[in-house]
Amino acid sequence: MVEMIACVSIIGIISFLAIPSITRMRGDSERNLAIARAEALNLSMSTYIQVLGRTQASVNWTSATTTTAKYDLLRPYLAYSETTITAFLPTDYSIVFPDSIVSMTKARLTGPSGVIAY
Repeated sequence: MVEMIACVSIIGIISFLAIPSITRMRGDSERNLAIARAEALNLSMSTYIQVLGRTQASVNWTSATTTTAKYDLLRPYLAYSETTITAFLPTDYSIVFPDSIVSMTKARLTGPSGVIAY
């Protein structure tokens, strides 16, 4: 009986020590996924300009006034895309596209801890 209690105690201690690490690893992996997806969006913006040309890309980008509309313009140029930008990014992460696509400014990524520089 004492050996059983000792085993349960050891398993409990190991679990107590492991759970925070697992939670932190999950948060880090979601952050890395969000950064990778933001980089993919930046690459798709440059591809969009190359395919349509600066003038047409700028006209289309300016007419797309919402983040969703801008994402819809870029979806064909992404290797992996979801139907909506909220499904494309992990939960609690959002992205703000630049006003002008021809300036080649990176999209701004925001997460639970604030703006993420990537």
